[in-house]
Amino acid sequence: MKHTNQKPEYFLLRPEIEKAYGYSHAVKIGNHIKISGAVSMDDEGSPTAVYDLLQQMKNCYADLEKILKHFGCTFDDVVKEDVFTTNMTLFLEHAAYRNEIYKNHFPTGTWLGVKELALPEFLIEIELEVYKTENQKT
Repeated sequence: MKHTNQKPEYFLLRPEIEKAYGYSHAVKIGNHIKISGAVSMDDEGSPTAVYDLLQQMKNCYADLEKILKHFGCTFDDVVKEDVFTTNMTLFLEHAAYRNEIYKNHFPTGTWLGVKELALPEFLIEIELEVYKTENQKT
């Protein structure tokens, strides 16, 4: 068995915003990558697609895809997806959109209805855990 470097590798998608809020968007340790919850925001940290949960979902997945690509991964490598939403009924109406994201298999995960997210305009936040197999590039 090949010994891998277990030193954490941190990745910031929007460094100024992430430093201001006090988090890293992703941390890779060995073959495991933890990705902080993505929300629908622009590069200045302002909410986008206000009141449009489906578009917020699409924006979240677009950011998550950028992070996955940074590590040479795809949504096929996601082993856990947690969705936090302030409107579960509306999320359930649009949950089938996930079929566009997870084409081969769905990850494990949890869907949670929450009172609020970081900003009142955010209706959904999606966080991922990834397992990267050895044969993928780093």
